Amino acid sequence: MRCLSKILLLFLVIGSVHAQNYQLVIKGGHLIDPKNNIDELMDVAIEDGKVVKVAKTIDASNARQVVKADGLLVVPGLIDIHGHNFFGTRPNSYLSDGLVAVDPDGFTFRVGVTTIVDCGGPGWKNFHIFKQNIIDHSKTRVLAFMNIVGEGMRGGAYEQDTSDMNAALTAQTALNFKEHVVGFKVAHYAKRDWIPVDRAVEAGNIANMPVIIDFGGSMAFAPLRLRELFFDHLRPGDIYTHVFAELGGAREPVVDYETRQFKPFVREAQERGIIFDVGYGGASFDFRQAIPALEAGFYPNTISTDLHKGSMNAAMKDMLNVMSTFMAMGMEIPHIIQASTWTPAQVIKREELGHLSEGAIADIALIHVREGNFGVWDKNGYKLETDKRFECEMTIKDGVIVYSVNGLSEPVVVR
Repeated sequence: MRCLSKILLLFLVIGSVHAQNYQLVIKGGHLIDPKNNIDELMDVAIEDGKVVKVAKTIDASNARQVVKADGLLVVPGLIDIHGHNFFGTRPNSYLSDGLVAVDPDGFTFRVGVTTIVDCGGPGWKNFHIFKQNIIDHSKTRVLAFMNIVGEGMRGGAYEQDTSDMNAALTAQTALNFKEHVVGFKVAHYAKRDWIPVDRAVEAGNIANMPVIIDFGGSMAFAPLRLRELFFDHLRPGDIYTHVFAELGGAREPVVDYETRQFKPFVREAQERGIIFDVGYGGASFDFRQAIPALEAGFYPNTISTDLHKGSMNAAMKDMLNVMSTFMAMGMEIPHIIQASTWTPAQVIKREELGHLSEGAIADIALIHVREGNFGVWDKNGYKLETDKRFECEMTIKDGVIVYSVNGLSEPVVVR
């Protein structure tokens, strides 16, 4: 009798497994999940906003929604760690509650981005406004690097005012909003001293957060040296953005202007733990820097956009175009996905993001690698022709489809 009970129980368990009701199942896609070293055809099941199963075949007969992903890449939701989303209408405010920044939801889901980090828009004086007006009203997950300048990224004289660079107040505000703040930003400083960098690092030490540096910006004197920045001022885990910028005398480049040789100490800095971020922007990416660096075996740790009204309507465009640019330069697709998902999650210390482990937040991008005749170009009009580019087919945030081009889900429900 006891044996019969065990057998009946076993049949009940087997039946419940086969009858599993999933919220959503993604079928037939090519999963690339760098954290878990997955690069093959796999199904993904989602329930209650989380990934609950990853397997070669998942029975979707009882799923409430099924996505047919044949021929598509299935990757973690993209993480753009350099955007400008503190948009507003305050006069003379540039990227801090100003007209040049952009609404995140209008420019994220349609390119597979589920998490964007505003890079230096708010400072300690106005972070509460950024939270109330942007974070609280966005479906996109919006995080922030706080500016070391209390006024934020207002441009001009505001960003030269060292008396408004208070490490203690900046760090305290970050800790007060630690759910949303991931670090501290230095940008656009045009004097020949290390005050902003050192103040930001001081804030980083207080709050245990990284800093991200947009270095240099004046033609009035020889730029500060990158070697000194990387080895004497920054810590392992700190970030250097606009790594492939070529701005004449305003900033030392990673590829020598005259010899066009990549500087070996930059690789040494990367090996030391300095993070190198693309931050493409309106004028901060140049093929004359990127191509020699990649040919020398130097790759950026993180791919990002520097999204704002100027960059998105110029060569940069969006996250997938930047990723396509690196594909055109020969960077392998798994490496591109890693630099756009799992590595940025680690860099900003949000390791609950950027992967599709069972139990993880179900942020997912379905991406088509389209074949054809395309071109990618930089701020100077230098162009690379390419036969492939990334296009977003669908974006899923917290287990819910938030963007779909062709309605591949059954039933077709987008929220």
